[in-house]
Amino acid sequence: MAPNAPAAPAGPAAASTAPAVPAVGGRTSGPRGREALADLLVTFLETGSPPAGLFRPDVFCDLTVPQWRLQSEGLPGLVALRRAGHPAPGVVPRRRVDPTPAGFVIELEERWEQDGQTWYCRELMRADVEDGMIARISVYCTGDWDAEQQRRHGQEVVLLRP
Repeated sequence: MAPNAPAAPAGPAAASTAPAVPAVGGRTSGPRGREALADLLVTFLETGSPPAGLFRPDVFCDLTVPQWRLQSEGLPGLVALRRAGHPAPGVVPRRRVDPTPAGFVIELEERWEQDGQTWYCRELMRADVEDGMIARISVYCTGDWDAEQQRRHGQEVVLLRP
């Protein structure tokens, strides 16, 4: 999500009446279920279209990018928020999924082509699952790196692991 990306429509900022740690149920009750839900999330990130059953209709998203924060409530708002920052399809070449009592955390890299450039970002997402679907998702993004930023990073930094 570019720092100067337009804000997506956001829902009301009323306090949630949901329990602090929602129960995980349905198809996500075990590690394989969480992994399957994470697979659907990656499909959404790569295509921009949410697979059926991935998000609750009233899903809440809290997105933090460098020096900016955006939120959406409801599936249309979440999709608009995603497409405002990443309008082109892409790939998730690396990821790691860890279960939490309320859902899962996924750490990933994204790459995509836009405006004749190859872009890159790293993200950490915490997903709270209710009734087998993502009810709330918090996204922490490094910000989008254009080709020049990637080149500069490659020249100045030697990573020990990918």
